[in-house]
Amino acid sequence: MILTAVYARVNEDMDMDLKKLAATLIPDKALLAPEEYESVYPQRELEKGAEVTRLAPSPTGFIHLGNLYSALADERAAHTSGGIFYLRIEDTDEKRKVEGAVESVIRSLKYFGIKFDEGAEIDSPLNKYGPYYQRQRAEIYRSFVKKLIEEGLAYPCFCTAEELDAVREKQTENKETTGYYGAYAKCRSLSEEEIYNNLKAGKPFVIRLKSQGSIENKFTFRDAIKGDITVTENDQDVVILKSDGIPTYHFAHAIDDHFMRTTLVIRGEEWLSSLPIHLELHKVLGFKPPRYAHTCSLMKMDGETKRKLSKRKDPELSLDYYRKAGYFPLAVVKYLMTVLNSNFEEWSLKNPDGDYKAFKFKIDKMGKSGALFDLEKLCDVSKTEISKLSAEECFDFLKGWVDEFGTDGDKKHFEDKEYIIKILNLIMGVGGKKRRKDIERAEQGVRLMDYFFDDTFAHTDKFRKYGAEKDYSTVKSMLEGFARVYDPADDNSVWFSKVKSVAGVAGFAAEMSEWKANPENYKGSVSDAAEILRIAITGKANSPDLCTIMGIIGKERCLERLDADLCIMKNLAQAK
Repeated sequence: MILTAVYARVNEDMDMDLKKLAATLIPDKALLAPEEYESVYPQRELEKGAEVTRLAPSPTGFIHLGNLYSALADERAAHTSGGIFYLRIEDTDEKRKVEGAVESVIRSLKYFGIKFDEGAEIDSPLNKYGPYYQRQRAEIYRSFVKKLIEEGLAYPCFCTAEELDAVREKQTENKETTGYYGAYAKCRSLSEEEIYNNLKAGKPFVIRLKSQGSIENKFTFRDAIKGDITVTENDQDVVILKSDGIPTYHFAHAIDDHFMRTTLVIRGEEWLSSLPIHLELHKVLGFKPPRYAHTCSLMKMDGETKRKLSKRKDPELSLDYYRKAGYFPLAVVKYLMTVLNSNFEEWSLKNPDGDYKAFKFKIDKMGKSGALFDLEKLCDVSKTEISKLSAEECFDFLKGWVDEFGTDGDKKHFEDKEYIIKILNLIMGVGGKKRRKDIERAEQGVRLMDYFFDDTFAHTDKFRKYGAEKDYSTVKSMLEGFARVYDPADDNSVWFSKVKSVAGVAGFAAEMSEWKANPENYKGSVSDAAEILRIAITGKANSPDLCTIMGIIGKERCLERLDADLCIMKNLAQAK
């Protein structure tokens, strides 16, 4: 079952006991025979056409936009076909492992609504194809390595790091392909005596694939995204088992994808160079390879040129960037859907309130060349999605951000849900006909509420026309006059009539028609007078309806602010 006719025993003419060698190199006696794993991990009972996809990150602790991009494609491909999406952790490189990295992957993707059906650290009744950590599957890999040694398709390599470096330098000098192949694969032709002498001497070794390919041979491979591509056969004797008994990624992924019954592997186009290795591994193992779909790299415009997103240059590559800034998670997903499938945007315009999961996602609709990631366009999508939220949804979204990234003051503010809801109904236009559509991030929304709380209230605009340096008496007249007549029970109409009355006494035109007819007779219009009140109450020259703001803040605090501004203006006037 392991080999095809093409891969017959390659060492049949060698006078070497391969079974003895395999037992010496892989002495584990309790290993199952390779064919037994077919019953341990049976075919999944799924409908025809259902895709089984996986996200298989290394536990390095850094999860980026590319991971979310691939995960979304994996999840959509699986779930639109009635299949399974699982999480596998490729931890063969122990040096790169970061504690808590797996939980970070799950938590980060969950924030964006991406959930797994089964896998590492996933509590699911479907978890029948684990373990989902590769280091915990060592016995499976070693069983297959042992079989390949018996078949003459794998061998021990005793080359030191220094020897391999010297080979690489020589190849570089000669402008040859670097790697362990052909005449450079010196351990490939070791005699039985030489192998056992090396073992007796205690030399460390790795197990390498004895490749049967040739770079002279090319063949056509059908990529699920890019279509037909020409591939050169692999001729590299790649390491399949490291000296610590743990396999390399190349070998482990071929076995895992087979026994986890993966049907579709979606991965970045940087893996295209490894495709010949992976196809050969599947062939020598006797496995039908899954369909491979190589995604194009995420790009951005840098001036007039387009380049790949960089971990070093672009903070937006990290998923933490979007969480800390407070982008609406559904907006990030919807924007990525437009990158994944070009026809999603048209669908979304026709279905503005539709669930993106109702869109018929297709792998073959993914772009074949670099996908341009446009942060400004994402911001527009985020504004639109935030503008659709109800007061309760908006509160939950903002509070989620505050709980994780807000200040202690922010957290204290959000303890009063009723008060926050009143603010949101006003500043976001929630419940009204005119929804505010300029908020793209949670952080912006939270900061818009600062003037509703005494500890975050601050003057961000001066009394531009009537400050202390020009006319303190005018400011004093407006603030003191309105403080005397203000009543929070007044509706908007009565409130504004009082503003006009006080404005008239302070020398402003109480009616806009009067101001337009004879502007030289007045200090300003009634809107100029109202601006003095607005700055005193909010610290800003522009704000939502001031009458409603004052009603939310409360009479006592409003009068305190008016009085405090009078003191500030008085001190400034005296200092002048």
